[in-house]
Amino acid sequence: MKKSVFSLCGMCSVRCPIRVEVEDNNVTWIEGNQYLLGGSLCAKGAAGTALLTDTERPQQPLIRDGARGLGRWKKVSWDTALDYIAEKLTAIKQNYGPESVVLSSRGGPWQSMYKTFIHAFGSPNYTDYDVTCGHNCHHASLSLNGVGMAGFSYDIRNCRHLVLFGRNIFTSLNVAESQATMDMLVNGGRLTYVDVRQTITGVKATRFFQVRPGTDYALALAVIHEVIEQKAYDATFIDRYVTGFDELCTFVEQYTPAWAARECGIREKAIIDFVKEINKDRPNVIFHPGWNMARYNDSFYVSRALHILNVLMGNIEQKGGLIFPKGAEDFDIQPIRTFSCPIPDIKRADGVGWKYTHLDEASGMANLFFDAMRTGEPYPIKAWIAMRHDPLTSMPDPEQQKLFFDHCELLVSIDTNYSAFGWYSDVILPESTYFERDTPIVAANGINPALMVRRKAVEPENDTKPNWEIFQQLATRLDLADYFPYTSIEELWQWQLEPTGYSMEDFEEKGFVLLGNKQVMYDPDKLDGRFPTPSGKIEILSRRLDKAGLESLQEYTSPEKPPKHMFRLIIGRAAVHTHGTTINNPLLNELMPGNTLWINTKEAAKLGIKQGDLVEVTSSDGSYSGTVPALVVDFIHPEAVFTVHGFGRQVPLQKRAYQAGFGDQKLMIGKLDDWNLAGGSISLCDSFVSIQRSVRNPQKRVLEL
Repeated sequence: MKKSVFSLCGMCSVRCPIRVEVEDNNVTWIEGNQYLLGGSLCAKGAAGTALLTDTERPQQPLIRDGARGLGRWKKVSWDTALDYIAEKLTAIKQNYGPESVVLSSRGGPWQSMYKTFIHAFGSPNYTDYDVTCGHNCHHASLSLNGVGMAGFSYDIRNCRHLVLFGRNIFTSLNVAESQATMDMLVNGGRLTYVDVRQTITGVKATRFFQVRPGTDYALALAVIHEVIEQKAYDATFIDRYVTGFDELCTFVEQYTPAWAARECGIREKAIIDFVKEINKDRPNVIFHPGWNMARYNDSFYVSRALHILNVLMGNIEQKGGLIFPKGAEDFDIQPIRTFSCPIPDIKRADGVGWKYTHLDEASGMANLFFDAMRTGEPYPIKAWIAMRHDPLTSMPDPEQQKLFFDHCELLVSIDTNYSAFGWYSDVILPESTYFERDTPIVAANGINPALMVRRKAVEPENDTKPNWEIFQQLATRLDLADYFPYTSIEELWQWQLEPTGYSMEDFEEKGFVLLGNKQVMYDPDKLDGRFPTPSGKIEILSRRLDKAGLESLQEYTSPEKPPKHMFRLIIGRAAVHTHGTTINNPLLNELMPGNTLWINTKEAAKLGIKQGDLVEVTSSDGSYSGTVPALVVDFIHPEAVFTVHGFGRQVPLQKRAYQAGFGDQKLMIGKLDDWNLAGGSISLCDSFVSIQRSVRNPQKRVLEL
């Protein structure tokens, strides 16, 4: 039997819309949704089919049988595993209180389900992975505009100049965003890229600034200085919607292009010429405020400076600028129902909301729960449930993390793949692959808002379940069933759609429901009330930060240079992998089985390192070393080395990825506590490492005659 199914990809957090062809319960073809992506799909999306027959992933529930991390597991039924978890959670609730349980996830459109579960249980402690990704961007926008990271959509296709600070857009890889960027370039738009190394995005750029590591803020301040100097800003927009502009002018007086050129290692004239270009192109200019800005300790202020530059361009609610995401209410449609439960009136254990009043409680601070585990203050943390989240891979210093997790009586991993955290857990609950699971309907608000849904294409090969069923069955065992009022996905969909007037039949033709047949734009001259800050204006001097005793405009501090014979470790992504989640995929592992270490050609020569040599990468305190092949290139700053994040996995059942490459997070000794107070992100690129040629390289032998 043949069929065609519209669905959503699950190989990364973008969740591109796809169409799947199936015959006799086998996927025979996969492509991007023709109506939205024209059939395009990235390598990761195309490799998703390999998950279906992959035996190196959890195939049934597992309960630990032996010490944590040894890899001894009992195969059990779902009833046994869920009963075990429910009994443990009930006992922990009785002994320590419900607030002693943390639930984390990768974020995304189904967070309301996970939040509802943990809040209904009685704990306020939900968190996501954004301390290692988007916290700085999110809080920067919140402090300035009153809305967070999702508060704007970017009309890249129609912009005339896109500016990216380390946002490697063609590697990240959002197919629709990449298509829009290419269309912008084809139509004559400009792309300016800033990074410590050349990348696929930089190759496509019309202007590339290779800066010294950690000096992004210096360049951003100099650009603001020159925008003001050249009067390359929208004075009318600023007068109407912005507070603190005069103070900004005074603050940036010292940060001249000449100063930034010396600090960053670039040309003064290039900065001046760049500002002349954006002056011609505004308001159709986008300074992307970043995404994974968990890099340097001042990255919050980098992102905030980029947001300020967008304000100076006057690009909000302009074609080719920043657009407020539109939703059902903009088309007089009732929104879909989502899971909901009030947050318990209990202090969060990470301090967000009471100790750190300026940080957003919606996503929390995953790294700050460890102190509560260690000290028991403000109360002990005794259980952690990770929904497709791997703290041991995503956050620094996993060996230290394990010592903290040992204070917990229950660790649960819900995932499609084995993760480092899962391998250290007490229970692994296997989620079905995205081909094998339906998911709740989500509202994709944006420039052209729609309702999206993932549809199951094939029946599960193994004893796995979808997220909605796992949480419903666990909630039932904990007397929380009222918050999950369904027994099937069809009941859930019907409940979600009831207020909207739509039905599941409306998804059949294209796989989504477009809300309205034309784009809605707000009048840029009538944006009063759109900025929910304390003043109702865009606040260059943020009252939110001021209340927390933090600076809105922070003086620049030159980054520490690496000690002699050491380098700053920079991490990032490859287009064929999603951090550590795809490294064991049979097809993607074949394309990229391990990571390498980029090192500048001249620096490599000093160390006697040649292309392909194995090198030892050692943490600053000497406690950890990893071995990896060297990639000797001209196009990386000599102070830095670079690697792709996610490798160095120590899960024997993942035979392809086992001990392949090295884990950068293992080199970040003591970095769990190195985070920016204003933005909330861990400083992942503020570690130094030493490099030497490995003794494991084969030695040439010369025969003496």
